[in-house]
Amino acid sequence: MNPKAIPFYLKATIILFGLILLVYILNALSGILIPLAFAALLAILLNPLYNFLCRPKIPRALPVLATVLIGMVCIAGLFYLIGSQVAQFSDSVPVLKVKLKTLLDSGETWINLKFGITAEKQVAFIKSAIDSGQSGVGSTIGTFFGTLSTILLIPTYTFMLLFYKTLILNFIYEVFAEEHSKKVAEVLTETKRAIQSYMLGLMIEMVIIAVLNSAALLILGVKYAILLGVLGAILNMLPIIGGIIAILLPVLIATLTKDGFSTQLGVIIAYLVIQFIDNNIIFPRFVSVKVQINALISLVAVFLGDALWGIPGMFLSLPFIAVVKIVCDRIDELKPWGKLLGDTVPTKHIGELWNKRRKRAVMER
Repeated sequence: MNPKAIPFYLKATIILFGLILLVYILNALSGILIPLAFAALLAILLNPLYNFLCRPKIPRALPVLATVLIGMVCIAGLFYLIGSQVAQFSDSVPVLKVKLKTLLDSGETWINLKFGITAEKQVAFIKSAIDSGQSGVGSTIGTFFGTLSTILLIPTYTFMLLFYKTLILNFIYEVFAEEHSKKVAEVLTETKRAIQSYMLGLMIEMVIIAVLNSAALLILGVKYAILLGVLGAILNMLPIIGGIIAILLPVLIATLTKDGFSTQLGVIIAYLVIQFIDNNIIFPRFVSVKVQINALISLVAVFLGDALWGIPGMFLSLPFIAVVKIVCDRIDELKPWGKLLGDTVPTKHIGELWNKRRKRAVMER
């Protein structure tokens, strides 16, 4: 049956039910698929190192194990850096609590004077918010243990993916007919190259932004500058949302540790300058060239990833969209979707070109 002969409403209904089923499966199996997705990204990123360590007479398990261990040591080093800074931050928590209570008392008085809301009503509102949030304690604990199991599963999955790489590639080739092998090879090659370049570019960007953030906060005299700088660089990987949170954190710490508002203003100006440098120099040079996804799709993908898988979904959404774009660009029927995902904006829409062709054809008659 010709696909074009299928009525649009029927085709749209089938696609809609397919998407609903896909989203349901992704949500139901999130505990398995999230660590597997992170492991797949890590395996693709570490694949060049694995190829370098492979030797003909050495059992395959040894270079795979060495590759995974090197990757885990690098990640553990990053967590150690953040953990050491968090430990310093925790030592100052009692002092910050006193400062925060003073600020809250001042804010309570200001709200009472400006809006006529008594202190009792403000306390009752805050208490009700806290009481409603206590129901989420169980889910928070569950999320913690879920995250812990994810961290433990990622190295295992990464080891398995690298060890069975040839088996997986053979399966992908054999699923498709032999005449499509060239397109399959192109998709696999482009996917591997895009993910490797994207992840490497993202890490370079993160290091540069962390250094710039930390340097700016150190110059401004903000406490925990390195911790806030690194956290800001990590949050910066999330379009728009991460940048806003990255600015709010040092502003909050500056408010709790310094008098006046000059430091907070300096933090905002410094971070806006860094964001400008990142958006116009760093990101286009190291990341955007590798994965050409437009800003609208990136933002929507991040929100959809958050709705589906939470914070892990926000980080996984852009690599997933990049893979989808690569596949769409290689299949004729899906090329319009590939163009929609890309960042190449045409000067004129195709409807204008079609109208000109019709007018020209009428005039020639």
